[in-house]
Amino acid sequence: MIKDFNYYNTLLVQSVGSKVGPIAPTIVPSAAYGYEDAEQAEAIFAGEVNLPLYARVGNPTNIKLESVVAKMEGGLGAIATASGMGALSMVTTAFLKNGDEVLCIGGFFGGTYTLINETMKRFGVTNSFCDTDDFEYIESTLKCGVKMVIMESVGNPSLRLPDMKRIVDLCNVYETLLVVDNTATPLIVQPLELGADIVVHSSTKNMSGHSAALGGIAVFRAVKEEGDKLLNEKYADVHKIVKKMGKKAFIPICKKRAIRDMGMTANAFGSFLTLLGLETLSLRVERINKSVAQVAKILDEQLPEGVSVNHPSLPESEDYARYQLDFEHGCGPLLTLDCGSKEKAFTLLNKLTLVTQTANIGDNRTLALHMTSTIYSDFDEVARKFLGVHEGLIRVSIGLEDPQTIADDFLQAANEN
Repeated sequence: MIKDFNYYNTLLVQSVGSKVGPIAPTIVPSAAYGYEDAEQAEAIFAGEVNLPLYARVGNPTNIKLESVVAKMEGGLGAIATASGMGALSMVTTAFLKNGDEVLCIGGFFGGTYTLINETMKRFGVTNSFCDTDDFEYIESTLKCGVKMVIMESVGNPSLRLPDMKRIVDLCNVYETLLVVDNTATPLIVQPLELGADIVVHSSTKNMSGHSAALGGIAVFRAVKEEGDKLLNEKYADVHKIVKKMGKKAFIPICKKRAIRDMGMTANAFGSFLTLLGLETLSLRVERINKSVAQVAKILDEQLPEGVSVNHPSLPESEDYARYQLDFEHGCGPLLTLDCGSKEKAFTLLNKLTLVTQTANIGDNRTLALHMTSTIYSDFDEVARKFLGVHEGLIRVSIGLEDPQTIADDFLQAANEN
């Protein structure tokens, strides 16, 4: 599912940097842009001239980031947003309206769950959730005309691995938009090449790696000249844009129906910092994904009774076979620990010396967080159970440190627990 890491090492460094003039990306902090004359202003607003209109709908630094990530994901284009939730909010508000239904497959990050199950519901968008492998339910829901399917490439924090190709094929058969949150697995999973329609990232995470830049991005495939699913009658409200803009239609749909009026736009400085992170993304992804499996193996063999580790690379994982088949280069920076209770989880966390307790993932440093007392503190037991979150659960995001040193920190904390 992945090109060689060296392919991305070359692509990203060569795409981010420039050979003439400033080598590093340039920051354009201006919120407004002057037009040469009234005719140019008209052409810019009509989309006939590709120059900055107003920073809320386009900024040169953001455009640079968008072009690099679009290349990386194999997409036609992208839109940078203020956060990962901004990217998902942009996509859902651009395509969904009162009376539509969205199907969510697998476990989800807490913010995604509340966006769909609470915020979008307030605006009349209904939803249903199902397990990763419930293909009978997935197909029956698609048959009923659901408007959008959302899934994560790897469940956060459930670590469930979907059969993405099978889901992609079903969505294409029933002409339904598929949105994949690829935050945990940039470079490792290529949803657009598999046939998905939109990929979203929290660029705050793996892309940046340094926790210095809040951001998000959505990447889009090209719209087909004939027979595209966007021409299905259930997407009639965007047909005018599709017919006018052709293969680039996803971008003006999201800009005209979300960004323009709701302003999820990325800021130039955040995009600049993200571009710097992208230069080393391939190196970091390769190392961290190797380290995750190593740390999981050490912990699985040496953790004391009462504390267990979960990662798809372990033979006892329910997704071990899929991991071996589809994730030869890993499935992201996450693993989880089950301490049995909140009290034991707190004790273990507070004895860690190397690990940082924070709500981020995909950082250069190893991070950990107790789930039910933080991100999922407002969730009821039914939602927590579905999302794979329980009282003793600690989510761990492995960083660039020596994997044995990382494991040793967890072992000393667990053995003193």
